[in-house]
Amino acid sequence: MNKLLSIEKLSIGCVAPPGESLANKTGAWRTQRPVFKQKDCTGCRACEMLCPEGCVFGDPKKKQFDFDPDYCKGCGMCAVECPVNDIDMVMEEK
Repeated sequence: MNKLLSIEKLSIGCVAPPGESLANKTGAWRTQRPVFKQKDCTGCRACEMLCPEGCVFGDPKKKQFDFDPDYCKGCGMCAVECPVNDIDMVMEEK
């Protein structure tokens, strides 16, 4: 029997089943981290919705967001997509 046939089939475009990254803390290899300035935030939630790890969280009514350092890869998607440039990426200090 072919071992590839016994592996659980993934959805098109998926490399792992949804929620699989919760078991793998991916923040350890981050070289940059986001800093949410919370000065000009409009509460649009673009940072939260576009984070590939789903580690950005916050309260859109209070216009305050942050990230979970255990899962943030430092990709910068939140900062790039923020329409008001209210997120900076800074070098990670260990």
